[in-house]
Amino acid sequence: MVNVVSGAAKEAKKLGEEDPRRIVHSLKVGLAITVVSLLYYFDFLYEGFGVSAMWAVITVVVVFEFSVGATLGRGVNRGIATLLGGALGVGAHRLASFTGGEIQCVILGVSVFLIATVVTFIRFFPKLKARYDYGLLIFILTFCLITVSGSRDDEVIEMAHRRLSTVLVGGSATLFISLFIFPNWAGEDLHKLTASNIEKLGIFLEGFGHVYFHVQNYENQASLDEYKTVLNFKAIEDSLVNFAKWEPSHDTVRNSKQDPRIMHKMSTECGYALREVAMVIKTMTCSLSADHHIVNAKTTTEKLISMLKTGLWADTDLVDIIPAITDASLLIEIVSCIVKITDSVHELATLPKFKSSTDAHLTKQTSLEKVTRIPSIEGSHSFNIVVE
Repeated sequence: MVNVVSGAAKEAKKLGEEDPRRIVHSLKVGLAITVVSLLYYFDFLYEGFGVSAMWAVITVVVVFEFSVGATLGRGVNRGIATLLGGALGVGAHRLASFTGGEIQCVILGVSVFLIATVVTFIRFFPKLKARYDYGLLIFILTFCLITVSGSRDDEVIEMAHRRLSTVLVGGSATLFISLFIFPNWAGEDLHKLTASNIEKLGIFLEGFGHVYFHVQNYENQASLDEYKTVLNFKAIEDSLVNFAKWEPSHDTVRNSKQDPRIMHKMSTECGYALREVAMVIKTMTCSLSADHHIVNAKTTTEKLISMLKTGLWADTDLVDIIPAITDASLLIEIVSCIVKITDSVHELATLPKFKSSTDAHLTKQTSLEKVTRIPSIEGSHSFNIVVE
């Protein structure tokens, strides 16, 4: 038991030191639950809400997320879903009450079946699932609770009113505390994560050029594995993008004739460009020095394409050519992708009007205008060769 308690304490300390916002978030959730619990502790409030006051506590527990965007998204989803589900449930109950007897049960059963089936199918739409999945789930729950309550019309209306009121109370307390007490912004986390991932890709490309093409005196080989961590962040980035939308604007080349120095320069220039782009995002400062590296990479790309077209390997074994063609096509595609990334960052910098840096003396030359295609060795595919 001592070892378990000691281990848990060490883990808790580690979590807190990694991100102190976790401790603050826990305190904020505790404060929000305490505030809405007052609905139970004061008689005049309890008389107004009754047992339904528990929905306010439940709302805080299920809505309060780590970031403001996630909390806003779940709060808005829950509020609107409760309103629409309650209104539709009251309407269905009212319509069925005109018939009475067994027919009323049939109408209510059919309505529950149709609503639950249709809304559940809607949850499979990717765009709706990304932003409104929780709301659709709450809509089904609220509609079913109101419809199958078995109460009289006046009691159903009162039930729907109390449920909506308590959800609004719990949601309002949650949103207020999340927004105004040490808020955690998903957009800020996305900003830092994007800059960090681009920097890692830049370090990898720079190191790849040195190691793959056997450049001496390169000691930072450990960084070559960092690109794997970038791939693992895809799901996290998607989540942060969704949450931020809710927030207010706040091997060697064998023996072929291909010159490895050209592809080495392409790789390193791309790495330099990505690192400069990452710095722009981190410091929110306009810098066109990345364009210089992009221009160098594009110039080298043109030389590579020219060599590919000259047919220098006429007397070379086919097995020796394939790796060179593969490496060249991948690097050319990488240059194209990095140009797109650079263009996007330039556009990003103009929207909030980033400050200009002292090295912003280069002219922006990052558009690739012409696409040519070189047939593959097997003849069944082709490589995209992008040139200026």
